[in-house]
Amino acid sequence: MRRAATTVAGAALLALAACGSDESNEKTTSLPKGGQKVELDPAAFSTQIDNPYLPFAVGSRWVYREVEDGVAQRVVVTVTARTKLIANGVRARVVHDQVSAGGRVKEDTFDWYAQDRQGNVWYLGEDTTEFPRGKRPSKAGSFEAGVRGAQAGVAMPAHPKPGLAYRQEYLKGEAEDRGRVVRLDAEAKVPYGSFDHLLETEDSTPLEPDATERKYYAKGIGSILELAVAGDARAELVSYSRRR
Repeated sequence: MRRAATTVAGAALLALAACGSDESNEKTTSLPKGGQKVELDPAAFSTQIDNPYLPFAVGSRWVYREVEDGVAQRVVVTVTARTKLIANGVRARVVHDQVSAGGRVKEDTFDWYAQDRQGNVWYLGEDTTEFPRGKRPSKAGSFEAGVRGAQAGVAMPAHPKPGLAYRQEYLKGEAEDRGRVVRLDAEAKVPYGSFDHLLETEDSTPLEPDATERKYYAKGIGSILELAVAGDARAELVSYSRRR
């Protein structure tokens, strides 16, 4: 899952150089897209993540009810006190994400995030393990920015505006997720409550054209709802506790 030279004022000193033939010699101060290479200045990043739409204060915890292929699952996301030095030199916050069904853990993941000086939250990789029933555990999907060509991407822009597009991660042929801001005035109702003025994004990947999702974020809370564009997959926020 991943992501010459130009400087973004006051931010991460992004050096964006295209790595694909269709992007060669492109220079831009926008957020990275596709396989653009990006060099991040570690000094411009912090593990203190306070973006309004993705606040990762240590100790915060989200519980979601997820339904996929008619099967209900429980997803628990916890911001840990741990940090990790990523191969590209950036120190990231470790966020634990665990999926279970029927009391059995199906997937256990440690995600790595850091925030730049502008307030963009970057996704730097994950260590994930899947536990398919009757099969050996799988590490498929794991990656780290700076290893085997993997590039960092943006999990949440500092200043989301409708139409803003960006890559969320990049590892050619394995992780090519991308995001696009749809609107800032969406409404939704989930078990945790009813919300308006939500940030709505469309997340997709060229590797799975039918796997497009709409995601909804509330200021001060983060993700409250995820909906598959095709199919009935749905993940909704059941409870949230912030660090005290």
